[in-house]
Amino acid sequence: MSRYAHVAFTENVRRVQEERGSAPAMERLLASDPERADRLGAREAEFIAARDGFHLGTVSETGWPYIQFRGGPPGFVHVLDEGTLAFLDVRGNRQYITAGNIRGNDRVSLFFMDYAHRARLKVFGRAEIRDATAFQDLPGRAGDTRTDGQAESLMVVRVEGLAWNCAQHITPRFSEAELADALEHVHERIVRLEEENRELRARLGART
Repeated sequence: MSRYAHVAFTENVRRVQEERGSAPAMERLLASDPERADRLGAREAEFIAARDGFHLGTVSETGWPYIQFRGGPPGFVHVLDEGTLAFLDVRGNRQYITAGNIRGNDRVSLFFMDYAHRARLKVFGRAEIRDATAFQDLPGRAGDTRTDGQAESLMVVRVEGLAWNCAQHITPRFSEAELADALEHVHERIVRLEEENRELRARLGART
């Protein structure tokens, strides 16, 4: 969490840490080269590839932050190498707030959440918006996984810093896909019970 801490721990943040007694514990996170960007390893690549969505934060030229959710099939965010992410940006409500913000300030923040396993990966980066046709020429992209819909552009993010959060306060939640295997035997049991009920009703009807 070297570069991430250097980016996140501004002077005001450090003052609050000192006021609230956490500054000594935070010092270890700053014991690294502040100019060396954090790298995406195998753990981060696997985690990102398994996500079906993430939150993307940008800042406008007037200083207002903006958060937007980006979703797609697992693998739609591609880890191109140790320092680069990319994904296709598809047409939505056509407000283009994120795209406009990046035009004035390329700094972005990405939150990747795994609620089922209570894990969270935070990423600081600098974003570049390219033509969507450039997706086919990306080195290292994983197959053709992409977001459904009309692709309008390609967003490439150069990673500056990353950090894993502890599981505390992450409420477990499960998607339909994550619950499918666990509930399969329940659905099978329901089908059998419904069949038994139909047979019993048929027998009772035959006796009347």
